[in-house]
Amino acid sequence: MISNLAFQVRFLVELEFNKMNKNIKRFIYAWLQVTLVCLNTWQIANGKIIGAIFVGFLISFVWCFNIQSIAFSKLSEKITYSLGACCGTATGLLISQLIY
Repeated sequence: MISNLAFQVRFLVELEFNKMNKNIKRFIYAWLQVTLVCLNTWQIANGKIIGAIFVGFLISFVWCFNIQSIAFSKLSEKITYSLGACCGTATGLLISQLIY
């Protein structure tokens, strides 16, 4: 009986950890993509052509992974993704200022 209860608790903990892990992954992908978009926008506006081409490739590459994970997700997952995008904007602006 106790081992069965321990198994159930372990299963529920692992299930919650996997949900949290997916949300962290979703947040990081959104953060990375929007960081790159923000950096790329700055590069284009300031004539940094080589950097803009390279970062443009990275944006598309990251987007390929993002679209599958967010297209059919729940509202809470979309909010997590959007928060990552929000933080990505700030990071992209900061990187633009630090690099150039």
